[in-house]
Amino acid sequence: MVEKELQDKKLISQYDSIDLGCGSKKMTDTWGVDHFAFPGVDQIVDLDSPPWPLPEDHFKKVFAFHIIEHVISIPDFMREIHRISCNGAMVFLVTPHFSSVNSYKDPTHRWHLASDWHSVFTESYLKSQIPLFQHVKTEVSFGGNIFNAVPKAIIKLGGIKSWEKKFSFILNARNISTILRVVKE
Repeated sequence: MVEKELQDKKLISQYDSIDLGCGSKKMTDTWGVDHFAFPGVDQIVDLDSPPWPLPEDHFKKVFAFHIIEHVISIPDFMREIHRISCNGAMVFLVTPHFSSVNSYKDPTHRWHLASDWHSVFTESYLKSQIPLFQHVKTEVSFGGNIFNAVPKAIIKLGGIKSWEKKFSFILNARNISTILRVVKE
């Protein structure tokens, strides 16, 4: 077992990007981590059991596509992303928007998130902690239907929060894409 861990550490050192919850569709040139041994997964890790067996201050890019809605604790998940990332690392997250049927059709989804889900980690929450991340960008995506021009126009005119409060269950979104930058002092 120790030999396998040493081999993993040597292999990990060759990668500066990680794909958390990669499944069988690991991104190119990333260290692929998943709970299950899908083809292409480089390391089996239980993302619900911190600390993860991954090096601190290592990764420059973190990809977490359609995984955050599955974890037991989003704060623990985000703290671990912060721990394994170097200062200034870019974190790319995608999750179904709470108004999407995709958010509810999978019974393994624990969380149904809004566009500002990240604010607890990017702002001084209750003035009791230093922000772990800087918010770079959030986008809400819609399907390819022609009617989706309407919610896009509403967002352009009034912002995402306005659309979420007034129209999101009428004019449903598909996903939330969030980009964060790791802040370490």
